[in-house]
Amino acid sequence: MSDFTRSDRVAVQLRKEVAVLVHQAVRDHALPSVSVSDVEVTKDLDMARVFVTTLLAGDSDKAVKALNEMAFEFRRELSRTLKMRLVPEIRFQYDDSVDRGERIEQLLRENAPDNE
Repeated sequence: MSDFTRSDRVAVQLRKEVAVLVHQAVRDHALPSVSVSDVEVTKDLDMARVFVTTLLAGDSDKAVKALNEMAFEFRRELSRTLKMRLVPEIRFQYDDSVDRGERIEQLLRENAPDNE
């Protein structure tokens, strides 16, 4: 038996579909450049957290706010394209893992012993 649950399968499917919708929204609404990095779906399939990254960290608040305002329309569009009885509620959240990784690298470089 596989450890790949239904919520995992739904998350994979949502990630593909939401990425397309987000890409269109970025173009159509002149939003900052955004990429979908991950999707987590609750076990009951009621809610999906969509993690996004932006090209410039300073654009993250504006992008996430705009995407959350469009979430209802995204959900309606997904209900037409996905073969699911009920599409999870979508909430966008900034994925700061890249920023944290860059900060750690910076600290390591600053505190590296001199190689003489």
